[in-house]
Amino acid sequence: MDVLGKYSYWVAIIVMMIGFYVVIDRGNLLKKLVGLNIFQTAVFMLYISSGKVAGGTAPILYDGDAPFSNPLPHVLILTAIVVGVATLALGLALVVRIKEAYGTVEEDEIQAIENREEDAA
Repeated sequence: MDVLGKYSYWVAIIVMMIGFYVVIDRGNLLKKLVGLNIFQTAVFMLYISSGKVAGGTAPILYDGDAPFSNPLPHVLILTAIVVGVATLALGLALVVRIKEAYGTVEEDEIQAIENREEDAA
């Protein structure tokens, strides 16, 4: 198995782990959204790189024995990008509402405020 020949997969996995680390390590809700977008971009890279064949052509230019690249991953990623932008917009709207309600976007501060409200009740 040619490990170095699969560098696009390794790059996607490294970027994915960076995004995953940001989501887990950070308490700031905006930074968590950025981490999720980094993770999402890595998934896009992984799918797009799996759809490309070296020396492949478009399926509409099929020449009989020539390999062709599968267009399905690219089409699915276009849909995923649209869904990702909508999800990011919803996440940002929720962060704005949380900031208005609690005065902060730090997860531990929000939990402390919630705990104080529960203790007071």
